[in-house]
Amino acid sequence: MKKLGWMALVAGALTSVGCGTEPLEESRARPVVERYAALVHENYSDAVTKARELRATVDAFVADPTEAKLTSARGAWLAARPAYGQSEAFRFYGGPIDDEDTGPEGRINAWPLDEAYIDSVEGAPEAGIINATTEYPTLSEELLISLNERDGETNIATGYHAIEFLLWGQDRSVTGPGNRPASDFVTAPNAARRRQYLKLATDLLVKDLESVQAQWAPGADNYGKKFSAQEPEEAVLQVLTGLGSLSGAELSGERMTVAYDNKDQEDEHSCFSDNTKADLYANALGIQNVYLGRYGTQDGKGLDELVAAVDAKLDTEMKQRLQASLDAIQAIPGPFDQAITGAENAEGRQKVKAAIDALKAQTDTLVDVATALGITLNLE
Repeated sequence: MKKLGWMALVAGALTSVGCGTEPLEESRARPVVERYAALVHENYSDAVTKARELRATVDAFVADPTEAKLTSARGAWLAARPAYGQSEAFRFYGGPIDDEDTGPEGRINAWPLDEAYIDSVEGAPEAGIINATTEYPTLSEELLISLNERDGETNIATGYHAIEFLLWGQDRSVTGPGNRPASDFVTAPNAARRRQYLKLATDLLVKDLESVQAQWAPGADNYGKKFSAQEPEEAVLQVLTGLGSLSGAELSGERMTVAYDNKDQEDEHSCFSDNTKADLYANALGIQNVYLGRYGTQDGKGLDELVAAVDAKLDTEMKQRLQASLDAIQAIPGPFDQAITGAENAEGRQKVKAAIDALKAQTDTLVDVATALGITLNLE
């Protein structure tokens, strides 16, 4: 199974549409492009705010590792996930988050994660970077960055899921998440290094998110400025590439179908905290956000206005598909790792399959949307 940093091979071409309305006419398309750039910044700003709140709770826990403060840190991690999950609609076209050379996505949200690469696990009490005191006598951000994805895509050393594993530990429960005790950070072997690792990973997460946020900040000479200044056709192609790639091969494929086919907890997105269903919902919500031009309470011109101008029926269908996907994900009984198990006629598996099918139908309609706007979108 590929990690989250998987990149779709997407090719787009601009084509003309027949006689009449120019689907991406400058005066109508430019405000949509500019709204997209503003929406991206709003979303990343929210993700940064939540990550800073997570950092504050981790700092408090590291300074005084009690069960109560561990619970608070877990709550802050869960609260930080929706904002980032929605932001994944901005991926897959080489933007700041996953630029081939400089994008930090692989450090932020890569998965699946081999727990034994970081710390001790059941049956291997001396496993992981934390316990490798001779090989890695000094922990640092630079070390964790250098070790992230070294010698394999499951060798994840940083990001949300490394932090998740440290906070929850392995999930051995069929009814709930992992339940690592606070004593692992106090009296267990290498407890001080475990605290240090948790703090380093959290600090790095905040820095990486801040770097992406800055690239979309309004009024700056950055990626967001260049994005907004390009021809609307090129900008809309990138937007639809991000939506189609997340909806199709990534969300319905890598994140859901692989786990559904394998019936393996290790293939789910947030396997330590049992937050996978919420992650999937946030991803789908991010796609809807972009199509409608909204984030939270902020609203503006979205792709829906461009589509409605050339094909009102298609716009209605797209909106229905987007909501149907959200509803289908919400209908999956939790936890996700149990929903994917059992016989084919088990309720959980049927609900997961229904959500996969809804996302596939949504992706097909996104391709139709692109066509209506004079864009050919070829998605892997």
